[in-house]
Amino acid sequence: MKKSMIRLCFTAGLAIGLVFSLNVQALTVGFAQVGSESGWRTSFSESVKAEAEKRGITLKFSDAQQKQENQIKAVRSFIAQRVDAILIAPVVETGWQPVLMEAKRARIPVIILDRNVAVTDPSLYLTRIAPDFEVEGQRAATWLTEKTGGKCKILELQGTVGSSAALGRMKGFNATIAKFPETKIIRSQTAEFTRAKGKEVMETMLKAEGGGKNICAIWAHNDEMALGAIQAVKEAGLQPGKDILIVSVDAVDDALKAIVSGEINVSVELSPHLGGPAFDVINEYRAGKKDFEKWIHMGGAVFTIENAAAELTKRGAK
Repeated sequence: MKKSMIRLCFTAGLAIGLVFSLNVQALTVGFAQVGSESGWRTSFSESVKAEAEKRGITLKFSDAQQKQENQIKAVRSFIAQRVDAILIAPVVETGWQPVLMEAKRARIPVIILDRNVAVTDPSLYLTRIAPDFEVEGQRAATWLTEKTGGKCKILELQGTVGSSAALGRMKGFNATIAKFPETKIIRSQTAEFTRAKGKEVMETMLKAEGGGKNICAIWAHNDEMALGAIQAVKEAGLQPGKDILIVSVDAVDDALKAIVSGEINVSVELSPHLGGPAFDVINEYRAGKKDFEKWIHMGGAVFTIENAAAELTKRGAK
C-alpha cells in the first residue's frame, strides 16, 4: 500500500513538474513592425515569424503602416496583454521614452530591431540588434567615388524623414564624399523608402535637371526607391546603370536581379534575419542575464556584377 502511494505521488509529481516546465518555456512576444513598405521589410517580418514558429513562440504581430502612433498603440496593447517581451522596429527615432517607461514599469523587456530610438535612459531597452547605417552609407559612397574617380553629380533619394536608417546612411555617405570636392549631391528629397515614391520623386528631379543627362549617379537609401528610380530613368530615355549609375542599400532579391541585368551597379546588404538574435537575447534574459551590449551589430556584404548572380543562386531566388 505504501509503495503504491509512493508511486502515485511520484507520478503525480512528475506530471506537475512537466506542466510547470511547459509553462515556464511558453513564450509570448509582441512585435511592433514599421509596416510593409519594401521587399526588405516584408522579408524581415516573414523571417521573424518563421523563427518564432520554429521555436514554438507565440508572436503577436502588429503592422504600423509607417505610423509611429500605431506602433505606440500596439506596444501599449502588448503591455496590457502581459506579453513576455516586446520587439520594436521603430518608424522614427524620437517619441519613444514614455511608452518604453511603461514597459519597464510592467517589467517587460524590450528589444529594438533595425532602426534606433533616441531616449535619455538606455535602461529602457535591453539591446538594439541592427546594422551600422553610417557604415552602409560609407560603403556605398566609397564604391561610387572609386568608380567615378571622385567626380560625380548625384541625385539622392532619402528614406523616411527622422528614421535612423535615413539619418545614418546620409551621414556616412556625406562624410565620405566630402573628401572629394568634385563629388556633390545636387538634389535630395525623401521618397519614404517606397518604390512608387522613388519613381515619382525621380521623375521630378530628372525634369528639373533637363532630363538628367548631366547626372552621374543616383544614391537611394534603399533598393525599393532605387527600383522606382530605374523606371523613371528609363522613361527619360536613359539607361540605368550605364548613363546614370545606381547605388543603393538592402540587397533584396529584386535589386540583385537588377544588378545582374546591369540596371543597378551596387547594393550594400542589410540582413533581414534579426529574429534569431532577438529571441536568443530574450531567452538569455529569462535565464537570468541582465547586462547586454546596447548594440549588437549585424553585418552584410557589398553586391556588384561580380557576385550578385552567385548570391541569388545561394538564396534560391527565382
